[in-house]
Amino acid sequence: MDETVFANSESYAGDSSAQSVLRWSLERFHPQIALATNLQDAVLIHMAREIRPDVRVFSLDTGRLPEETYEFADEIRRVLGVAVKWFFPDTVAVERLETEKGLFSFRESLEDRRNCCAIRKVEPLRRALHGLRAWVTGMRREESVTRHGLELVETDRAHGGIVKVNPLADWTQEDVNRYTAEHGLPVNRLLERSYTSIGCACCTRPVSEGEDARAGRWWWEEPEHKECGLHLFDQKESEGG
Repeated sequence: MDETVFANSESYAGDSSAQSVLRWSLERFHPQIALATNLQDAVLIHMAREIRPDVRVFSLDTGRLPEETYEFADEIRRVLGVAVKWFFPDTVAVERLETEKGLFSFRESLEDRRNCCAIRKVEPLRRALHGLRAWVTGMRREESVTRHGLELVETDRAHGGIVKVNPLADWTQEDVNRYTAEHGLPVNRLLERSYTSIGCACCTRPVSEGEDARAGRWWWEEPEHKECGLHLFDQKESEGG
């Protein structure tokens, strides 16, 4: 980075609305900023495009995403005119993993699951963020116990201290639904089938009423472990996803 950016909540002087936080970040860091999407809904993509039609949007193709997620990416292209840039895991690393440990090693232990995520998500994200000064995520505090301390603007210690912006940090699912309905935005069809957090097809299932949003992710693990390494939280280890 060519300048030091103190990316904490105190460095952002505007109001806490998602649009204000997003506008501040896009105006301050363009063109060295990109928006990451897990292709669950189109709220942030729509907001960002309203501010900067040339906003950069990327996603990680782990090789095991649900068909509905690919369909949604194509719908975003058609409806919003936004082409998602894809980042893929290293082919050699995936071949080695599946040859040596099989196709479902991630269910054997927490270490094995994190190793799979490191290959399919963490390393591609590192490449996606190369050369950027900031990136935008759609994480929300209400999603899980691991995200309760999420700030609107943070220093991303997991990726060299660049700025991480979380405009929807204090939004609820009701806020997301309301914005989606007001603007007639498409959503991933899995949301209509009781999915509340969508990742790889093999690690995601629908949730029951009363469960938290990420209960359907790695459902065989404890709640405090349900992160994949994309984000670093104020806990004892690097987590995210």
